Amino acid sequence: MRTVVVESLAERVEQTKGGTIQPRTAELLELRGLLEAMHARAVDREPVGGHFATLPVPLDCSRWQTRHPYPLSIRQDLVEEVLEHAALARGAGLRRGHPVTDAEQDTEGVTVTTTERTFRARYLVACDGGHSTVRKLLRLPFPGRPGTFQAVLAEIRLASVSALVPERAGHISGLTRAAGGYWSMLVPVGGDRYRLTFAPEDEAAALSGPVTESEIVDALTVVYGEDTRLAHVLAASRWSDATRQLDHYRHGRILFAGDAAHIHPPLGGQGLNLGVQNAINLGWKLAATLHGWAPDGLLDTYQEERHPAAARVLHHTSAQRVLAGPNPAEDVAALRDIFTDLLSLPDTNHRLAGMMSGLDAPGRVPDAELVTDEGTTRLSALLRSGRGLLLDLTGGHPLPPGWSDRVDRVHAKPDHQLTEAALLLRPDGYRCWSPVGGPLEAALSRWFGVAATGDAV
Repeated sequence: MRTVVVESLAERVEQTKGGTIQPRTAELLELRGLLEAMHARAVDREPVGGHFATLPVPLDCSRWQTRHPYPLSIRQDLVEEVLEHAALARGAGLRRGHPVTDAEQDTEGVTVTTTERTFRARYLVACDGGHSTVRKLLRLPFPGRPGTFQAVLAEIRLASVSALVPERAGHISGLTRAAGGYWSMLVPVGGDRYRLTFAPEDEAAALSGPVTESEIVDALTVVYGEDTRLAHVLAASRWSDATRQLDHYRHGRILFAGDAAHIHPPLGGQGLNLGVQNAINLGWKLAATLHGWAPDGLLDTYQEERHPAAARVLHHTSAQRVLAGPNPAEDVAALRDIFTDLLSLPDTNHRLAGMMSGLDAPGRVPDAELVTDEGTTRLSALLRSGRGLLLDLTGGHPLPPGWSDRVDRVHAKPDHQLTEAALLLRPDGYRCWSPVGGPLEAALSRWFGVAATGDAV
């Protein structure tokens, strides 16, 4: 039994694209031992919180009890590099240059045909982007609304810069400019490399078709001055504020994740994070299914949990789209002013910080420092194995027989961040039981299947 990644591209594309790891995603990557490698590849940035609708008030995550209160800036291809190395180290296969041309399922599995060969698998997870081939092969509707404008995203190198070019990545309000009929955002991503986003303020003047070098030069010159000179275009594409979401993420043995399941305006650095969190949610449930211990309906909880999470992002990015418009009408400008004042209130800021960072996720548990029978450790380290965890903080909650093949039990001293007597955590780090939630055996059966026979106490 082996996981194989089938990739249409022959090699990774060096581009920032997503570019932001939000605090909750950072916590989840920590659970799998992947965050340190991400930090090693990240761009130096100001220690400042994220944003809502580009408004000039940083979001404050300090009250959310996290070790990662600031977004991490990292090119998407480097995120892919870390994930690829981790997958290959764990025995996964990678087949590059294999565009999918067909996918057919039956009661036993899925047959995937590429331009190079045919694969047979028990399940297929389509992570093939907003223009998903698999979604189109299944003729699935992708309900939502089309985009209302076109903008350019370009990965560039600059030969020279003016004083208007930001020297360091930081809060988005300090990276955006409007001049000469353009709005633009220029983000330093290391050395002479920058991520440039721009569009005409007059949305009717937006171009279509392939992005030209002259377009990029025009925008750079108008917004950042003649001293800002282009050296090289590494990659460029157009994007819009289209908003769409599949009604169902599971169709038999084919499941959808990332942009193949949902697209939205790129406001607040949400897209990459939704995709990673989809994968972490689905990964352990697929593993449980393939290993034969998954309880009935476990795989369907992927839809139950992740569809509402994406719907929420589609909702608030739509609101941000109104507030962040480059040429706001008088009433929208007034709304921006009022919203900026509201963001300065601690409770409002806390609420939106939790929403934008993902730290308000139901069932999230802080990465507490714990003193166990074997020494001091952190909760994230105890979950590194990818198994479930019964964390006993009083010594009075043994693991019932029958689940030790998929759940660890650790006795630790109580921590000020964890006030319950005991916690049962899923492999993705979410709380699924505490003593006030009924019998432990019921929760174990709900999330970890039927107890095995012959298991030692």
